[in-house]
Amino acid sequence: MKKTHLLGGAAIAATAALALTGCGFGGGTSGGSANGTTTLNMLVPSYSDKTQANWNKVIDGFQKKYPDIKVKLQVESWDNLATVISTKIQGGQTPDIYNGGPFVGYATDGLLYKAKDVVSSSTFSDFQDAFVKNEEYKGTPYALPFIASARALFVNNDLLKQAGIAAPPKTWDEELTAAVAISKLGNGIAGYGMPLGSEEAQAEAAVWLWGGGGTFGNADKIMVSDSSNLPGGDQIKKMIDAGATEKDPGSTNRTPLLDIFIQGKIGMQVGLPPTVGQIKEKNPSLNYSIVPIPTKDGSAMTLGVEDQLMAFKNKDDKKAAIQKFFDYFYAKDVYVPWVQSEGFLPVTKSGATALDGEADLKPFLEVLPSAKFYPSTNPKWDATDGAFKSLFGQIQTKPTQDVLNSIQAVADKG
Repeated sequence: MKKTHLLGGAAIAATAALALTGCGFGGGTSGGSANGTTTLNMLVPSYSDKTQANWNKVIDGFQKKYPDIKVKLQVESWDNLATVISTKIQGGQTPDIYNGGPFVGYATDGLLYKAKDVVSSSTFSDFQDAFVKNEEYKGTPYALPFIASARALFVNNDLLKQAGIAAPPKTWDEELTAAVAISKLGNGIAGYGMPLGSEEAQAEAAVWLWGGGGTFGNADKIMVSDSSNLPGGDQIKKMIDAGATEKDPGSTNRTPLLDIFIQGKIGMQVGLPPTVGQIKEKNPSLNYSIVPIPTKDGSAMTLGVEDQLMAFKNKDDKKAAIQKFFDYFYAKDVYVPWVQSEGFLPVTKSGATALDGEADLKPFLEVLPSAKFYPSTNPKWDATDGAFKSLFGQIQTKPTQDVLNSIQAVADKG
């Protein structure tokens, strides 16, 4: 979601790279049509420890239906994905199908098929209109909506009670008070999990900067250095300096930190729909609540993420095979189980109908109307996203404006 990434967007990533094939897939004519068989090379991120198995199940079913099309899968961690796709493109090994982050840079370089060229009209019309809009560049969709997500605050009810806090926080002041009180419980417990490391620093930054009225910009202009982002950045520093977070948040990544929350050692942390399934699997006895993310004044705000699938143009024209794969995947009986297993929100109308009434999704569906999204249709968002991941953790020790300016400088260069 992605959406990154989910969806950046925007998603729970594995901490280690996974690959179905030892050396990945090749480029050029390798993997093209040979002896009547077309091979589709597919690069995707890991959202959970189920992701590879989930894709393998889809691929097995697809290949039984279309034995003349083979799908070669490579699964990477979100932390490695940007480097892997960049290396593959530079080395002439571009995948045919890619589930990843910002797509506009690829579209402006003429590397992608238009979305309507790689799905049937019936599949395209099943997407929710708002999600399709997020995949447009200059009015034309170049990526397919894949999965959606929203963020919410996961709260350890037992730690909150032990710290003498009567209710989950709604404002920053309440959050700081609660987090400091929880941290003072000792025994390695942190009040608030603050992942500012390279895995998904842009998401934690958004939670705070936007929660104070800030912005990353829009389709026309990146605005990271805007003064409206100072309240959120300064609040992050206030939380760190007060001892309300884990040690060294500037280099801490989301996935391992969420594991610590699930173990019961963190009082509060922003999470995603898949976090619910991870808790059920790893620590079902955890006493927790899911509440809206606190903001400066208590007003509603969440980070919405939409991840996408895209199809690259390669030397061998595989458009027909790609369309068959996408049409197969987005069919309700295939797509909905994938979304359910990973714990995300569907982007198709048929999927939304099928999952209507799912209790675990309710807290996220309730905050989705207040969601703000990354300016992912800005051609400079890809560079901005990377700059957040590599530089934002410095806010732990450097002035807020200096860090924002350094990210803006990278964004301006594109």
